[in-house]
Amino acid sequence: MPAECGVTRCLGIDPGIGRLGFALVRQAGNTLSPVDYGCVETRPGEELPKRLLVLYSSLREIIGRLEPDIIAVERLFFGRNTTTAEAVWQARGVVLLLAAQNALPLFQPKPAEVKMAIAGSGTATKNQVQRMVSEILRLPVPPRPDDVADALAIALTGLAMNATESRILALEGRRSC
Repeated sequence: MPAECGVTRCLGIDPGIGRLGFALVRQAGNTLSPVDYGCVETRPGEELPKRLLVLYSSLREIIGRLEPDIIAVERLFFGRNTTTAEAVWQARGVVLLLAAQNALPLFQPKPAEVKMAIAGSGTATKNQVQRMVSEILRLPVPPRPDDVADALAIALTGLAMNATESRILALEGRRSC
């Protein structure tokens, strides 16, 4: 639950083994503000356990520094390249572990849900999502690289999912400010 009534800080994560995008977005009422965003990169060719340790250590530091109220991490869908998918699933597992260790509520939107929440269409292109992220957060230029734009979109979607869940719980009398 948010520390301050009406304010929620969501850490959005675009999981990846070579480059993991992260973004903290703050919502105060109807105002959305980017707080911090960037990428955690691991060295290609490094053993997978060492790369996962870099992700874990970096995200643990980011969570400690940014103090999110909730975490949102995109669910994965891979059709063909199962080798890449396996490493990304393991990187995603690091995120799930850190959410549990920090007792942070976790939201896991599917890629089509992120596109729908941000651009109004589950089939929106990456470019459309990037432009809408820039508009929503009033950024002067679209965030780069793609992993950062995706993490911002995931954080915004996590905030929307949290708001929906909070409204449902409030209607049921189980949550209030």
